[in-house]
Parts: sequence; C-alpha cells; structure tokens
Amino acid sequence: MNIALLANPTAGKGRRAALLPAIKERLGAHVTVLGADSAAAARELAGRAVADGCDALVAMGGDGTVHLGLQAVAGTGTAFGIVPAGTGNDFAVRLGLPTEPLAAADAVAGALAAGATRDVDLARVRGEDGTSAWFGAVLAAGFDAFVNERANRMRWPKGAQRYNRAIVEELVALKPRQYTMRLDGAESRFASVLVAVGNTESYGGGFRIAAGADPTDGLLDVVVAEPLGRLALMGLRPKALKGTHIHDPRVSTYRAKVVELDAAGVTAYADGERICPLPVTIACVPGALKLLQQ
Repeated sequence: MNIALLANPTAGKGRRAALLPAIKERLGAHVTVLGADSAAAARELAGRAVADGCDALVAMGGDGTVHLGLQAVAGTGTAFGIVPAGTGNDFAVRLGLPTEPLAAADAVAGALAAGATRDVDLARVRGEDGTSAWFGAVLAAGFDAFVNERANRMRWPKGAQRYNRAIVEELVALKPRQYTMRLDGAESRFASVLVAVGNTESYGGGFRIAAGADPTDGLLDVVVAEPLGRLALMGLRPKALKGTHIHDPRVSTYRAKVVELDAAGVTAYADGERICPLPVTIACVPGALKLLQQ
C-alpha cells in the first residue's frame, strides 16, 4: 500500500504533533508524509499524491486538514482515512470514527488491510466567482459565517479569545439579511440571521446545527432561523449543542438535493474554511467519498 499522510502539526494547538511518528508506524511501511507550510501547499501536495496514484490519502488534523484532503479525493475513488487531531473534529465524530488519534490510526490500518471502505456523501459548492469546493460537514451563511469572517480579519487577540471577541462584535452588529433560496428549484425569499446547510450534523466543535443530517441519504439539510434579537440568538446556542433547536418554532428545516443561496454581503464558510461570497449553488454528491471504515 502506498499511503500519503497529510499531517497538520499545529492542529489541536499542536498537542498531537508528537504522535506523528506513532501514527506513521501504525499505518504501515509505505507512508509518505506530506509536509507543507501553508494550506495552499498542502492542498497541492495532496492533489498531486492522488493524481500520482496513491492507494489512500490519510488526513491527520482537525476539520481544516480534513477539508483540504477532501479537495484531493472527492469523486476520485481514492480511499480516504481520518486521524482526528484537531479541536472539534466534527466530520470525524459524525461519521462515527474513533476520536483518539492512535485508535483512529489503528482503525484506518485495519480498514486498509481489509480493503474496507464506506460510501459517504459530500457536498459540492460552486460560487458565481468561479469557486468550486467540496465540504463534508456544514456550510454556514449567516451569523456564524460573519463571526468567522471577522475573526479572520483580526490580529489581536490570539487563539480562542479572538473568536470570542468576534462573537461579541457580531452580536453588536447583528441584523437580519435578505436571502433568496432555491431548494431543488423551488424559490423562497426571507429575512434571517442564521442559515446553514449540512451534509453532516455539526460544526464549531459539536454544535448540532443540522441535527438529523445523514451523510448517506443523498440530501442536504438546511436550517433557517427567522430574524432574532441578540438574546434570542444566544439562547439557541445551548439548544444547538443538543440539536433541540430544530424544534423551536422560530427555526425551519428543509431537505434538498440542490440548494441555491443568495444574499448581499454574505461570505460562505464550510468545514470552518472560507469558501466564497454568495451566491452559491450547493449540490449533494452521493458516494463522492470512499471512507476507510469497517
């Protein structure tokens, strides 16, 4: 087996970097570590490894590293393994994979030995600006996307405090946006502060925003909250950890194969990564991922 290992040593605040030699040993003798100093370089190396015919690509890191790996393997038939080593690991958790890195590496090695893969849906998003990207977890196009966008512009503070500051500042600036949405061609227009499209259930380290989303049903789950005030929006957050927010009368849920979404001044984020400004078209692609899982 020729295995390419895409590893992010900074994932999980660097706590897992020392495990890399043990992970490599567990995966087998023919493992090439793809070391890169930027996301763009990592994406290029992963794509090249798949194009050169590696038997499997394994991503060791958080949702961001997995996201980069998906760009390389989606729709190719190349097997994909995940060794969760980030902070949230939402995609891996919702797929039922081991969350402890060494156990996850053993599970990947076992699936490789058995030739066991599981077909998993992915979502493909295309922007009017020509952007094309795959995602496995959730696309945010409301409040959470604005928080990410603001946090990315900040230079201070560092770490989690930057994200917390971005939340506060976005709450101060909170206002409904006017959206146009088409679900399998059926159009609706509405005002909202929170819009999310899920292939799997959660984002942000366990917020089950698209509770009930099944990555094997060929459908995307769409969650829309009506215009809410600051206190009401924050009141939904603890419910979203349990997935019970979808029963709130101010929250609507839908399912569709293709979601078209437009709103002025909104930038979409998926798997926690910046994608592109709206408008976007998001399509569920059944079985686009060959996941190494027994």
